[in-house]
Amino acid sequence: MGVYEELQRRGLIAQTTDEEQIRELVNSGKAVFYIGFDPTADSLHVGHFMALSLMKRLQMAGNKPIALLGGGTGMIGDPSGKTDMRKMLTKEDIEHNCECFKKQMSRFIDFSDGKALMVNNADWLLELNYVDLLREVGACFSVNRMLTAECYKQRMERGLSFLEFNYMIMQSYDFYSLFQRYGCNLQFGGDDQWSNMLGGTELIRRKLGKDSHAMTINLLLNSEGKKMGKTEKGAVWLDPEKTSPFDFFQYWRNVADSDVIKCLKMLTFVPIEEIEAMQAWEGSELNKAKEILAFELTKLVHGEEEAQKALEGARALFSSKADTDNMPSSELTAENLTDGRIGLIDLLVFVGLTLSKAEARRLIQQGGISVNDKKITDVKAEISAEDFGEGFIVIRKGKKVFHKVKYNG
Repeated sequence: MGVYEELQRRGLIAQTTDEEQIRELVNSGKAVFYIGFDPTADSLHVGHFMALSLMKRLQMAGNKPIALLGGGTGMIGDPSGKTDMRKMLTKEDIEHNCECFKKQMSRFIDFSDGKALMVNNADWLLELNYVDLLREVGACFSVNRMLTAECYKQRMERGLSFLEFNYMIMQSYDFYSLFQRYGCNLQFGGDDQWSNMLGGTELIRRKLGKDSHAMTINLLLNSEGKKMGKTEKGAVWLDPEKTSPFDFFQYWRNVADSDVIKCLKMLTFVPIEEIEAMQAWEGSELNKAKEILAFELTKLVHGEEEAQKALEGARALFSSKADTDNMPSSELTAENLTDGRIGLIDLLVFVGLTLSKAEARRLIQQGGISVNDKKITDVKAEISAEDFGEGFIVIRKGKKVFHKVKYNG
């Protein structure tokens, strides 16, 4: 089975410009392919994870990845999948975010000895002359055709700025530049990028008379059709300072039963035959599958040692043993207390277990909060300095979310 067939079997492939040509390229190790990453934050997140796994998988099959950092396109913002215009970033923000991306990508992709490239589209986009761009590139694009693209149609009702309207042209120019500079013959991206990717292949054909190819991968959606990788605290980040290895592990350990097999197929390197055998699993066996998913992904992102710590911590919590070493934690001081006490509602908001007092009040009333294994249903409940007998307390939200609160009086 070639790598292309494995991608199919794992449910990754959505659309292709020429399936047989792409199959031949990737199976023979002749693909020089790129995936773009706009540096809109100082860390990659779960939304990027599938692209990184795909790059790793294809590189293992002998193909050459190009990680394209959007130092230029990041100045504009991609309207795809957005109902509002992106926040404009400064050049300094973008440069900082690019540096953070480089460090994280190196955990997935081998950049040694020219096996992969990391380039920044600021190197060519920021040098473009506007009139030259209009003459050389603008003439290759039909406005009528561009407006039929899904990424633009979604924004037309709210208002599509001319700034964002140019994003397709810029992304197309990226492929054109990479084709000329590095022999890049294939672009991968999320299924929401299809129109932008076709723009690139068309520009190469019209300007150079050469063939290039594009393939989209299915977006990582849960069984309800929503993008995965979001929690009530926001995105699930790959940076351990933004999402701890334990929280990262717990996110995957807690996926819905209906999503676990799909996530194993699309994200992990567990042999596909083993995953397909899990499709018949039910009940407690599905919990084992979730544990495998969480461990494998945490190992990929944070290393085996952190994955093992998270696994042991999670097992202890699920078996009601008080292993708090690897539990997410916060610290209180005497300054956070009033007369030696703090309301439970205020505490839940302080440690980030809820986003608001209203949410905290509702959870308490519904019996969703326990302190040191004791369920609390009184919204006026308070925690005193004396309650931290061992130097900390453990708050449980629902069945699966645990948080250690240390007190430094």
